[in-house]
Amino acid sequence: MPASTPGTPSLLRAMNDRAALELLLTHGPLSRTRIGHLTGLSKPTASQLLARLEAAGLVLATGTDGGRPGPSAQLYSLNPRAAYVGGLDVTPGRVLAAVADLTGTVIASHEVPYTEGAQAVDQVTEALGGAVKAAGLHRSELHRVVIATPGAFDPQTGRLRYASHLPGWHSPTLLDDLAAALPMPVEYENDVNLAAVAEQRLGAARGHEDFVLLWNEEGLGAALVLGGRLHRGWTGGAGEVGFLPVPGRPLVRQVTRANSGGYQELAGVEGLPRLAAELGMAAAPGPAAGTPDTPHGPEVAAAVALLGQAAAAPEGAHLSFLQSYATALATGLASLVAVLDPEIVVLSGAAISAGGEPLRALLEAELAELAPSRPRLVPGEVRERPVLHGALESALAATRDEVFDTTR
Repeated sequence: MPASTPGTPSLLRAMNDRAALELLLTHGPLSRTRIGHLTGLSKPTASQLLARLEAAGLVLATGTDGGRPGPSAQLYSLNPRAAYVGGLDVTPGRVLAAVADLTGTVIASHEVPYTEGAQAVDQVTEALGGAVKAAGLHRSELHRVVIATPGAFDPQTGRLRYASHLPGWHSPTLLDDLAAALPMPVEYENDVNLAAVAEQRLGAARGHEDFVLLWNEEGLGAALVLGGRLHRGWTGGAGEVGFLPVPGRPLVRQVTRANSGGYQELAGVEGLPRLAAELGMAAAPGPAAGTPDTPHGPEVAAAVALLGQAAAAPEGAHLSFLQSYATALATGLASLVAVLDPEIVVLSGAAISAGGEPLRALLEAELAELAPSRPRLVPGEVRERPVLHGALESALAATRDEVFDTTR
């Protein structure tokens, strides 16, 4: 925004424009009278504001509020076609892309299989190109794209760290190559951090400034939100709790080379079939890995099936299985709670979600025994593609800041 003197007419107009656009985003179609009431503006000023925003292509006249007593009033809404954004979720199994309009409505998506040995740039452009084509757009119409990956790109070197299970994404020139291939601003973020963004904007963490999101799928991770903002750490590695040393597992030295740690070995999905067998729990039938019902690898698919089976009938061996898993999760989570003292902990990821309320209750009881404070444990509410939704929400936040700034 250009430098302005506080209180000048142009600055006040910009503030009123932004307030009106935020109201339309939150409430949907509103009349001129209703916008004036919510903003405190007079009827003539509200009329001028809407005319200005309509001329700028940011709002549309969308029918009337018929059905009420008296004359019908014209309704206005945010123009969804004023801007589009893209989001991508990259995993060792697939690259999933989606396009959303300015209101946040997802209008198209496209998935390509992750092929080891293929160029990362080619996979990104193919997935994004498919989503853009399905949306009836051109790539140049996207204002911004956010790409979610495991691990994080080191801000000092530009290399992807903490994600050795994503071959093909570790080239030192990758970010430059992607910037050259894509015609819009591109940002990169850790996948679990973006799951937290989705919960903060759309789900269980709305209205909470300090929370932890604990995630368990292909890897065990956490996102830390402090004072309403993601805490990424110096190298982007904040929340890589899979490397956390924990009681009950040997110390893993040179963890980045081993790509493992105590907490991952204690509570990651790979150990759950063995735990179930030790407790005499029969293997659970379930959809094959990589099917539409279970778009994960075989280890996650097996863990989800076992936890779902145990949660459906939590007694006997099933209850022992859930209790052991809850203890494992609580062992590492207690360290996070002791250091951060969050208001809530959001439980997310396919494995934790599969345990449902029985697992949540057992985990809460275990954490009460191990941690000095007692945050409320809540299940994640964004169950379908939370990382992708977080990527889109992150792209939308920056895009709306640009589009809603009517002084530009």
